[in-house]
Amino acid sequence: MKKVLVTGGTGLVGKALEEVIKQQQPKDEEWYFAGSKDADLKDLMATQALFDKVKPTHVIHLAAMVGGLFHNMNNNLDFLRHNLLINDHVLQTAHKHKCTKVVSCLSTCIFPDKTTYPIDETMVHNGPPHPSNYGYSYAKRLIDIQNHAYHDKYGHSFTSVIPCNIFGPHDNYQPEVSHVIPGMIYRMHKLINEDEPDKPESEKVFTVYGSGKPLRQFIYSLDLAELMIWVLRNYDSVEPIVLSVDEQQEVTIYEVAEAIAKAFDFKGKLVCDVSKADGQYKKTASNAKLRSLLPDYTFTEFDKAIKSSVEWFRSNFDQARK
Repeated sequence: MKKVLVTGGTGLVGKALEEVIKQQQPKDEEWYFAGSKDADLKDLMATQALFDKVKPTHVIHLAAMVGGLFHNMNNNLDFLRHNLLINDHVLQTAHKHKCTKVVSCLSTCIFPDKTTYPIDETMVHNGPPHPSNYGYSYAKRLIDIQNHAYHDKYGHSFTSVIPCNIFGPHDNYQPEVSHVIPGMIYRMHKLINEDEPDKPESEKVFTVYGSGKPLRQFIYSLDLAELMIWVLRNYDSVEPIVLSVDEQQEVTIYEVAEAIAKAFDFKGKLVCDVSKADGQYKKTASNAKLRSLLPDYTFTEFDKAIKSSVEWFRSNFDQARK
């Protein structure tokens, strides 16, 4: 019987994993979803106590200090220190508990700022990351280094996945902390339902931060969950693997705003605020390695996934993190 511990198990991806596992009902696996209330993973003793309680044979490591562009820009030291502690404690404790496998979650934002596109798994360490999020990026890159070091010294099957931008139900909608899609969903909801209540919706203006031109690949959290479970069960390399939609599914930030406006049936106008920072213009990732191993996987269509995400937020507004 596999016992799978999911750190960060109450967040966006953890909730998606829980939903997929509920649908699959695997008979040979027992899953435990741990959140921040279960253990402060910055504390080694608390991390060890969690592992002592769960006694996992496998770990999906999602826990991290995360945030959007502006939160990263203002807190690089905290992102570096907190994530270094979390990652070191989880991997070292997994080693001491003789866990069979650990799958850690990285991010495409860890790739070099100056690079060629599309980026792939071999390019993670080829240059400095974008200066806006260097603290988070370097901490996450070191998971890959640690995975190789544990493999070299002990033969451990510690590996990592590199998803593109994730969105879906149970996201974090807090202003100044949220990523682009949940941030837009929250602001659109607020504009429609709270801001200037006497103004007709057709006269309201939704502000897109930045030029709207940067390109991004977005993966629906339920798709990512399915792929991470496949990695846990079937992927046997210490080398990281990119989990991303196809390159042709890349969209602009303005197109994201349009999809969210459509999902809300918003009648007003979209305007770009070019005084706001854009961040990296693009970070197109190649999923060729994934496609070589899982050629027939079908990703959820972007507009459909956005609509599902908006519907979840509206239905769960009181419980959503905001």
